Amino acid sequence: MDINVLELGRAIKQLQNLNHRRLEIGLREVDSTLAQWDALRAIDANPGVSAHALAEETFQTDQSFGTLATRLIAKELVERQQGMGRALIYSLTPKGQHVLEQGLVVAEQVIDDSFKNLSDSEQAQFLALTRKALLNNT
Repeated sequence: MDINVLELGRAIKQLQNLNHRRLEIGLREVDSTLAQWDALRAIDANPGVSAHALAEETFQTDQSFGTLATRLIAKELVERQQGMGRALIYSLTPKGQHVLEQGLVVAEQVIDDSFKNLSDSEQAQFLALTRKALLNNT
């Protein structure tokens, strides 16, 4: 069977776009955006890392992450401290932890809906194949 790699790439992009749109809609209910919620997730999962590392983790530039972090501070979702040297480090406030947890419920539902037509074993296979493809490209 011949696979059209452009069609494969487009299908992956369509699924990602669909997930992002659904996440944006669902996260509005918890007063967040996908970018904000993903930053909270990254900060929580990587305590004490630099803003640069968090920018990479969230697929943003350093400048974009800095702007986003400023918004999160203004919303009292994160705190910023001086790290080693010039590095800035972030941590969640209790309010930020609450938004993260609420957003996790939304994210799990959206992703579950996206893959509901796949069996558990197909989902596991999809994950394994995606990770394998990523190994070839990192």
